[in-house]
Amino acid sequence: MIGAAWNLLLGVAWVVLTGDFSGGNLFAGLVFGYLVLALIQPQVPALNGYAQRLPRLVRFVGFFLKELVVSNLRVSYDIVTPPWYMKPGVIAMPLKARTEFEIAFVANLISLTPGTLSLDVSDDRRVLYIHAMFLDDEPALTQSLAELERRALELFH
Repeated sequence: MIGAAWNLLLGVAWVVLTGDFSGGNLFAGLVFGYLVLALIQPQVPALNGYAQRLPRLVRFVGFFLKELVVSNLRVSYDIVTPPWYMKPGVIAMPLKARTEFEIAFVANLISLTPGTLSLDVSDDRRVLYIHAMFLDDEPALTQSLAELERRALELFH
């Protein structure tokens, strides 16, 4: 969080010093600020890991968009074709997420993906119950959702 605040401050300083108050110039200032913070990260303990977060975020967004498109196509195909291929069911997925925020983030990502819906979390916060539209192969679905959770949790560590 400290790194993001410094990056924003450096971006705004860039805009003020250049005198160009456009969105493109602010973006350039944020990029230059990010590069400066990445360079000084080894000397400033408060910035530890900041430079690695942006590439992880970009990889996660790409992964999630791919999953979103594939899920949309699968649900759309099932709706358009006359024989329905769906085999709905409920699965219990063990969670690696521990904090309330992480659990809510993972549950919402799963619910955003067409064909899956987060239903409930166990009382001990170790299991997430998920309704799946296509439960042909439960181990493969659980593995796919666990990969989504792993990549989502990488954003916070």
